[in-house]
Amino acid sequence: MCRIFAGQDPDRYTLETRRMRLNGQSTSIRLEKSFWGILDEIAESEGLSTPGFVSKLHAEVLELHGEPANFTSLLRCTCLVHRENPLEAETRQIAAE
Repeated sequence: MCRIFAGQDPDRYTLETRRMRLNGQSTSIRLEKSFWGILDEIAESEGLSTPGFVSKLHAEVLELHGEPANFTSLLRCTCLVHRENPLEAETRQIAAE
């Protein structure tokens, strides 16, 4: 069992930092490459660039809950939700159109 997890390509969990603007403020976000790949997929499915999607998500979270305590954790959980509920994510996209 552990070989499935331990044997994965180390590039998947290599950290990558991307610079972007959130609410007009320049910032950097550091995530594992696997998570950036999923965020890239989500953004593309929403018709946005990845920085555009992340900025929109940040603005929506601010409106609903205020400043998140750990935005990078929220991004990782966003990726998990997307992978766990692909049909739900697709349904939300269709409803938004």
